[in-house]
Amino acid sequence: MTETASAPSPPTVDPSGITEIAEGIWVIPDRRVPLVPNVGVVLGDDAALVVDTGMGVANGRRVVDAARAKAGDRRLLLTVTHFHPEHGFGAQIFKGVATIVYNAAQLDELHAKGEAYVGMFRTFGPGVEQALEGVQLVDPDETYSDTHTVDLGGRTVTLREVGLAHTRGDQLVTVDGAGVVFTGDLVEERCFPIFPYFPSEDADLDGNAWIRVLAELEAQAPAVVVPGHGSPGGIGIVATQRQFMEELRDAAHDAADEGRSADEAVADLEPRFHAQHPDWMQPEWVAFAVRYFHDQRRAGSDG
Repeated sequence: MTETASAPSPPTVDPSGITEIAEGIWVIPDRRVPLVPNVGVVLGDDAALVVDTGMGVANGRRVVDAARAKAGDRRLLLTVTHFHPEHGFGAQIFKGVATIVYNAAQLDELHAKGEAYVGMFRTFGPGVEQALEGVQLVDPDETYSDTHTVDLGGRTVTLREVGLAHTRGDQLVTVDGAGVVFTGDLVEERCFPIFPYFPSEDADLDGNAWIRVLAELEAQAPAVVVPGHGSPGGIGIVATQRQFMEELRDAAHDAADEGRSADEAVADLEPRFHAQHPDWMQPEWVAFAVRYFHDQRRAGSDG
């Protein structure tokens, strides 16, 4: 999710830039457009797996068409990295066309929050409102808990839920034997990580658990990491985000320990981290992250 007060351009998935990042593994890049995710297509001998849909009916249709162009007559499957609108709110186009599968925790979160997120996103400007026109939230055909293997014929993909981190229902999508992992918004590249901390509407995240997920991913050392937003890269993009989050967490904790308010912590830390990463997108998320870690410290949690 990349919420901005006014998106500079419509959140349109553009399949014309689809790029093969490893044999039989394609990415429709986000082009660094707000509210556009990286979308994956993974080919096997018998089936193709699509990873994320873009936001809305038109984007979902573009992704289906792009996947079908690569898949030919192979059957299609869809998975979604987490429930946020730009990642999965084009899924209705896949109903009856593909088998939709993702983790049960994500479905529970979609049921609990999906309609509210549609309403919230509609306020982000006319381009986003238009993209959400006619959106219907649909359930997957299959759910799993912990891990699930998708057999594409001569190639398998492992879906693994990570527990509460960026959302309740984040999952990693790993192409087995290829060294490629799709992370959704657990990882961003040259983008400040997205902290959906909106008490009391939504505060289902765990910053420390998120950092642990990043450390575990680093240890696995995949060859190619496809982030939710930004350019695919090596394990260095994971390390960069983990280090940033640890530094911000520690600074916010220090501010809370020193008795400074959340507003004071934001006023101090926001310009500091913006200055450290002047070329990163989504600078608005720094304040949300500072407030989250500050509030968790004040509440007696490590965050």
